[in-house]
Amino acid sequence: MKNKKVPVILGVAAFGLILVLIFSTSSFVTIDAGFTGVLFKKFGGGLDKEHVYGQGFHVVAPWNTMYIYDTRILEKTEEMDVLAKNGLTIHVDLSFRYKVIENEVGMLHDEIGTTYESKLIIPEIRSATRQVIGKYLPEELYSTKRDDIQTEIFENTDLGLSKKHIVIDAVLIRSVRLPQTIQTAIESKLKQEQEAAEYDFKLVKETKEAERKRIEAQGIKDFQEIVSNGLNDKLLKWQGIEATKELANSNNSKVVVIGSGKDGMPLILGNN
Repeated sequence: MKNKKVPVILGVAAFGLILVLIFSTSSFVTIDAGFTGVLFKKFGGGLDKEHVYGQGFHVVAPWNTMYIYDTRILEKTEEMDVLAKNGLTIHVDLSFRYKVIENEVGMLHDEIGTTYESKLIIPEIRSATRQVIGKYLPEELYSTKRDDIQTEIFENTDLGLSKKHIVIDAVLIRSVRLPQTIQTAIESKLKQEQEAAEYDFKLVKETKEAERKRIEAQGIKDFQEIVSNGLNDKLLKWQGIEATKELANSNNSKVVVIGSGKDGMPLILGNN
């Protein structure tokens, strides 16, 4: 009986030793918030593209490898020289925000790898920027068309990356630097345009003020004509009688002076 138990005990001990060795050499991986992992199984079919590992603690066999990706919105800057429509070289400082699509991390790692930023995003940004700015003049980029140019660069970049498991959140032109002579000429031109617009505004304002005064004068003239046409001797006499009656009916003492002529009316003067 003892001889039969020995192999069993040895087998259990060997199994336990194997388990100890496996767990002692296993990798313990913690994935932080905002990160996602994808596992490469050396003896289990390679990269597991369908399953992603979320934040938290994970046990990984020593022969497997966990690749961790930052799936938060990230921001990078890029400086480059591009040619405008007229062939002038312009230095542009760009800022762009992007995000890895979380449930497509496996496919991103399989197709491009962890260096996707330098291999994919920056080339797309550079290509879209050159293509878009090449359609505009320097003064348009410097002032009037800046927002439109940003939007076009964003749309072109998003079109190129939409099938590459990356989402572009925004593309912003931080600064534009032109040759000093060109920049001075553009600023002078913009200043002249602003002064011309200000002069036009003042001209319109003065024209409206002149029109207002003309209308006001016409109204006064029309009023005077109406009043003068409505006045006559009978009306004036009647108004004099009414005024005299009001004075006569007041409680104040008066002196009455009889008017001369047949149409003369009494003049009533108060003594206080």
